[in-house]
Amino acid sequence: MKTSDPITLVVATDNFYAILLSALVKSIEINHKSGEKIHVHVIDDGISSKNIKLISETVDREMFTFFWHKTATVVPKEIKFPADISALPLTVYMRLFAPYLIPKGTKKMLYLDVDMIVLKDISELWNVDLEDKLFAAVQDRCATMLSRWGGVANYKELGLNAEDPYFNSGLLLLDPIRWRAMDVSSKVIKVVSENTKYAKWPDQYGLNVVLVNQWKMLDPRWNAFADNKYEDPFLIHYLNIKPIFKSYKSQPEYYDLFHHYLKQTPYKNFKVLSNNNLLARKLITRISKKIGTLRKSK
Repeated sequence: MKTSDPITLVVATDNFYAILLSALVKSIEINHKSGEKIHVHVIDDGISSKNIKLISETVDREMFTFFWHKTATVVPKEIKFPADISALPLTVYMRLFAPYLIPKGTKKMLYLDVDMIVLKDISELWNVDLEDKLFAAVQDRCATMLSRWGGVANYKELGLNAEDPYFNSGLLLLDPIRWRAMDVSSKVIKVVSENTKYAKWPDQYGLNVVLVNQWKMLDPRWNAFADNKYEDPFLIHYLNIKPIFKSYKSQPEYYDLFHHYLKQTPYKNFKVLSNNNLLARKLITRISKKIGTLRKSK
């Protein structure tokens, strides 16, 4: 058993997707063999007290310690989120502020989206040497700035190169001290605000523009997208329709893997949701963003 500093993990979720966090931490627990304690900082966008209790009971409390941070305390008051064009919840922006909520002396942190399960010992990812880079990530499906459906469509205007590699922001292993010193969060918000019509995946767009070529490329199996097939994936990322919905369309074996871990949590009797729940979720997100934009303009 190792006796070392704890692994510092940050995630963000609202109440609707809190169940995904339970499966994520359970998968981490089951596959973590090297003995480090794990500190999980949860950016809480309205998680109910019931779900907080269930998530806390998902894993061994000797290994895991949870810290709950309300979104209102995470985002500085002067920050105004862009009126982006996506149907993504505002929690996608929370990763930008994750380095500010952990203890100041922490030299490394891992951010993960909650729509993931980890199939390998998380310490192997944690112990990746960043060398001289600010962070490590996995290259996205749209591998470069030039992409028909993603990437950075206005890369020329921004002075970027078409072949600059483009990363997926769902997994970020980073140096929080340098991140804060570089004021990355404010720079990303500014870039997205000034280029909203190009920011299909807003936070990811901004991060790739601001941090071009400042990252170390990880083995793609550390962020294996569920709609593709991988040999021996280390982490599954459910980018599209989540496996809590009947309309899930990605690889069926990854659906089974998710529910394998979920059944070992307090949510073991969960029944998958109809597509109506998914459509309602997207509608609520768009309305919430619209209301926020109107309030900001007054």
